[in-house]
Amino acid sequence: MLSRILLLSFLFSVFGCSNNPKENAPFIGNLAPSVKNGGFEMENYWVWGASVIKGEDGKYHMFASRWPKDKPFFNGYIFYSEVVRAVADKPEGPFTFQDVVFNKRGKDFWDGKVTHNPTIHKSGDTYLLFYIGTTYKGEGPTAELLKDPLSDNIKKFKDETYGNLRIGLATSKSVFGPWERNDEPILQPRPGKWDDNITTNPAPCVADDGSILLVYRSNIPKLGTRLGVAKAAKLGDPFVRIRDNYMEFHVEDPYIWWVDDHYEMIAKDQSGTLTDEYHAGVHATSKNGIEWTVSKPAKAYSRNIVWDDGTTVNLGSFERPQLLIENGKPVCLYCATGDGPGGFNFANRTWNVATPFKK
Repeated sequence: MLSRILLLSFLFSVFGCSNNPKENAPFIGNLAPSVKNGGFEMENYWVWGASVIKGEDGKYHMFASRWPKDKPFFNGYIFYSEVVRAVADKPEGPFTFQDVVFNKRGKDFWDGKVTHNPTIHKSGDTYLLFYIGTTYKGEGPTAELLKDPLSDNIKKFKDETYGNLRIGLATSKSVFGPWERNDEPILQPRPGKWDDNITTNPAPCVADDGSILLVYRSNIPKLGTRLGVAKAAKLGDPFVRIRDNYMEFHVEDPYIWWVDDHYEMIAKDQSGTLTDEYHAGVHATSKNGIEWTVSKPAKAYSRNIVWDDGTTVNLGSFERPQLLIENGKPVCLYCATGDGPGGFNFANRTWNVATPFKK
């Protein structure tokens, strides 16, 4: 017990308790029941990661990832994921598939074979679609080959593809596109630094002055996933690290937004250390986007779901959190969801769940 208290005290100190903004009501206490027949699902596809914005047509547009269900869930996304758009009349859906957002533009482009984990934002009259992408030589492995994830062929293929993961940004004046994609990633790994492996899972926050704070993820051998921070002075300017080292806590899939005088973050608790629930959501705050403080209580959301019909379920996955924010207030939480006991290799069904905020 003493070691656990010391660990939590260390994590709180790393995040800068002296920089803690005024505490708000617990994030999790503001959530209404999840909408059982809402969200987004596609027959014959794995669906993952939902980011929603209100379009110029007054409807709600979801950007999500999908890949064929005849491929294994985890190994399949690394080779076959693509970003798609779906639409609904209300924030909680249900959302209906509209189109594939990014075409596969060839192995010679950094994002030529795979696009994944979109997050949609707006700066002035321009839509900003952040995502991750990768490429690889030759054709993707067959479904039969992917069934043996430990084979030498798959490991070699996977090392190349995963190692090429980078963050990209596409822009458009319309939520319908066309999208202008950059020919280079917006954030490269740094040789010799903690993030010399990959850059992935972007979490941008566009300020009123046009600057963009970007929390991102990389992997550290033996430590696992960690978060870093970069910033661009305005759209089109380069992203520059404003924090040289990584955040100590073990999370991934961050989402950040601005509230009054500080940033807020929700993210996936990788170990369960911060929330006392494996893969629940962590809530944290920051005055400057560099030092972060874990909230009290720390839990932002749980894998134990209450549906709007009163039934409950413990979902195998409830992660990749994204918010729809209107007039400065969160309206709906979207999480990627899988059934089964948990773990990417045990789900038979994945979809995106919508959880409204209490009015």
